[in-house]
Amino acid sequence: MREPWTFWRRYSYTLVTLAFFLAALGGHWLLSWFAYVDEQGATDVGGYLVQVGRDTLENWQSEFLQLIWQVAGLAFLFHVGSSQSEENDERQEEKLDAILRKLDPKDADRVIADLARKF
Repeated sequence: MREPWTFWRRYSYTLVTLAFFLAALGGHWLLSWFAYVDEQGATDVGGYLVQVGRDTLENWQSEFLQLIWQVAGLAFLFHVGSSQSEENDERQEEKLDAILRKLDPKDADRVIADLARKF
C-alpha cells in the first residue's frame, strides 16, 4: 500500500523554490545596501565581492536561472514520486499471479481469469 503524501513531500518543489526566492531577495537587499553605502568608497576586494554577490543574486531573477531551476528542480525533486521510479502495474500483476499460483496451484488460473474479467 502506498503511503500518504506528507505536506513536505507534496509541496517540496514549492517550498524549496520559496526558500531560494526568499534567500535571493534577502541577499539582494543586504548586498544592495552594502553597495549603496560603499558606492563612494575606493574599490577594493571587499567592495568587488559585494558587487559580484549582488549581481549574482540579481541574476536569479533572470529567465535563464529560473528555467534551469524549473527543469533541474522538478527533475530532482519529483524523481522519487515519478512513474519511472515506482513499480509498474505489470510487474505487480506478475507478482500477484505468482503468489496465487503458489497458494493454490490447482485453482490459480481460474482465480486469475476471474480477476482479469472483473478488473
